Amino acid sequence: MRSTLVRRTVLTASAVSLALLATACGSDKADGKVGGATPTPSAPSAAAAPAAKGKTDAELTALLVTQAEAPGYLLQSEAAAKLADVDKASVTTDKPECKVLVQGQALQKIGSPTGVARTALGAKPKEAGPNASAQEKAEAIKNAIGTTVTMVGLTSYDDKGAQDVLASVKAAGQACAGGFSSTSQGETTKYESVQRGTGAPVTYGDDSVSLVLTADLEDGDKATILLTVLRTGSTVATFSSISLLGTAESPVTLVAAQSKKLG
Repeated sequence: MRSTLVRRTVLTASAVSLALLATACGSDKADGKVGGATPTPSAPSAAAAPAAKGKTDAELTALLVTQAEAPGYLLQSEAAAKLADVDKASVTTDKPECKVLVQGQALQKIGSPTGVARTALGAKPKEAGPNASAQEKAEAIKNAIGTTVTMVGLTSYDDKGAQDVLASVKAAGQACAGGFSSTSQGETTKYESVQRGTGAPVTYGDDSVSLVLTADLEDGDKATILLTVLRTGSTVATFSSISLLGTAESPVTLVAAQSKKLG
């Protein structure tokens, strides 16, 4: 059944190993020479801005969006509880540069965060009215089963760690556009493509990227996973959305609520 296959895809994506991203950047230090000559001392410059300081687990938990702050969403308690274990399993990808996408999709730690907080919320399904027909009631049940569930994660970093995470996700979105595959616990998931989000661009935070991952299912159907990653200062917010009916809806209001709380 489609629901079983999509659920398997979700579990495969969640079973991601911790893999630190390579964040090697070019040195900001000059070699002390310009055109072969030793430069003369210059007047002291203004004091450099202090390095960014990452937040702790407790600080991020206080900033994590709640059901009360996101009208139209319901807390998915069971899914949220399981997020505490997403770092334990291992996964491989045929293209190493694409691994960060699976990590992000599963809310796995990326890099070396100073703090982490995670939750899961589902779009509140529309209920059939008291005078609804049998067909309308059946449609309401179907919509409830296909509710888009969004896992929300906050991670914070010292120095330029948050910028590095955004840069790596953006780079993977381009490098993995033609697709890739990931394997975990003996299950292989093939991602047909990775594309930029087609909806309205996310304008919150200091930097952001929205991607659509299309996964092939065993019965020939497709599943779309929406991945939005945005940065506010030293904190990265990740939104991973999926529906058991295969096509996820963009969690626009949820992203807005979380972004507002981050400031």
